[in-house]
Amino acid sequence: MSQSHPVERAFENLLFASRWLMAPFYFGLILALVALLYVFGHEILTATVKLADLTETDVIVWALSLIDLSLLANLLLMVIFSGYENFVSKMDVAEHPDRPAWMGKIDFSGMKLKLIASIIAISAIHLLRAFMEVESMDKTNLQWMVIIHLTFVASGVLLALMDWITSRSEAHG
Repeated sequence: MSQSHPVERAFENLLFASRWLMAPFYFGLILALVALLYVFGHEILTATVKLADLTETDVIVWALSLIDLSLLANLLLMVIFSGYENFVSKMDVAEHPDRPAWMGKIDFSGMKLKLIASIIAISAIHLLRAFMEVESMDKTNLQWMVIIHLTFVASGVLLALMDWITSRSEAHG
């Protein structure tokens, strides 16, 4: 084991400590989660007040909006937890009974795949909502929504393929 120079050691300590610069980003994501909760509550209150006047399609679109917000909130939590644990510090909640089973097991590769899968699910919900109101949708906008959704799907498949190729090459190398 070689002795490192004091300047090198100090610089490496500074680099390692710089991971804490990510903490405000995760705090910002917590604020985004609070904002989503506000929007979710507003959606529920707004629809509840006019529930008697809603058509079946309105209720389905409303439910899809709530699912969309819920998926986005789940995505934020995944990014907050796994990002913090992967890049800042391990959370001392290993013995907590409510600790999610996936926590501490999602690496950067897994996180990006879950991220693209969530984006695809959110995009699919937006597309389904558009199809529910297809008679009032601009056909060009609908066409772009389908193209964008398919682009997300293709991106997800390509990311998964790249990860699979990387894992196979690492296993053989």
